[in-house]
Parts: sequence; structure tokens; C-alpha cells
Amino acid sequence: MAIALGSLLLLAGVLLIIQAGVLLSVDQPVLAPSRNSGTQPTRLAMPIVEAHRREPARKIAQNLIAPPQLDPMELERVEPRPPLTDLGLAVPPKAPMPEDWREILLFRPVAASSAIFESTGRTVIISGVQGIDLDRTCSFHHVTWPCGQHARAAFNSWLRGRALSCLVPPDVERFAIAAPCRLGRQDVGAWLVSNGWATALPSSIYGKAQVTAQGAEMGIFGPPR
Repeated sequence: MAIALGSLLLLAGVLLIIQAGVLLSVDQPVLAPSRNSGTQPTRLAMPIVEAHRREPARKIAQNLIAPPQLDPMELERVEPRPPLTDLGLAVPPKAPMPEDWREILLFRPVAASSAIFESTGRTVIISGVQGIDLDRTCSFHHVTWPCGQHARAAFNSWLRGRALSCLVPPDVERFAIAAPCRLGRQDVGAWLVSNGWATALPSSIYGKAQVTAQGAEMGIFGPPR
């Protein structure tokens, strides 16, 4: 009797395990009748989702927004934009001046053009600027005027025979030399360009001064003065 009772209990346990496996199975595919055959079951077709569907940004928290999913194949590498200003650009180092150059006073300067003057037998060209030729004419609102002569006259009027401090080499009487000069604390090249009586060379420091002169219609950029 004990053996028979144990066998019945074992059989009942096996049946319960089989029944539980059927009830708990969630991974079995759901079969649907095939369109080709009325009797053979086939796997139910799942909807096809686009592999790289673009989705809008969605808010997943109070102060957190998830960005939309992007397809890496659609990304394009572009050149970086130029800087908004020149402040972050590296400035080329200034060339050291020769040791024999000295800053000296040149007395009673007389302007030969808008960026060239003569003093005590020396001819000095203001460095960093392009002077206005004496025979040049300028036009403003269809009015033509001799801007070269006006530029020289304006330079002479500003100098008024006052001494200029220039950084020049020794013994330059026999040839012209390009040199930076100051009238007191005023840079001569900066004054000429900012007043429109000279233009800045591409490599000089007077580019912004020329832009200011053009915007204010100063000197050669404006009407006769």
C-alpha cells in the first residue's frame, strides 16, 4: 500500500509540473493561420519599424530633456567657422630691432607727402602705412578733389615744425628709411591712418584705425576738407 500510494503521489507531482510549465511559458510564439494554407499555422508577422527613425526631443524630467536620436550616417563634418574677433589669434612676434638703431629727435620736420617727411638731411618714411601720392585725386559723391595735396597739407599742419622721436639707424642721410615715429606720445602712423591721410599696410597694426576712418568718412574717404 505504501509503495502504491507513493507512486500515485509521484505521478500527481509530475502532472502538476507539466501543467505549470504550460501556464508559465511566455516565450512561445503566437501562431496564426497562413494565408497560403488554411490549415498550416505560421508565425504572426511583427510590424517593421524604421531602423533609424528620427524622434523629436522629449522631456524626461523636470529640468532634463533628452536629445533626439540621430543617424550617424547622416552627420556631415564641416570646416570650423572663423573666429569672431582676432583676440584669440596668435600674433606673430615682432622682429627685433638692430642693436645700433636708436630713438632720436628729428627737428623741424617738413612733410614731403602724407607719410614722408624730411628733417636735418634725413628722409623718413612712416613705417606700417601707405602714403597718398601728391598727384592723387579722390572722389566723394561724384565730387573729385586733390586728396594727395590735402593729405600733405594736413600732415604739415599737424606737425607745425615740432620735433619727432623716431627709431632710426645711424648715418641715414644718403637714403630714405622706414621708421616708427612719435609726436610726444602720439603714434604718427596711427594719427595718419585714423584721420584718413594714409592707409594701413596689410601687415601693420593700423587695420582697425583704417576701418574707423572709413566709417567716419575721414580724409580720403570723405568729402573735400
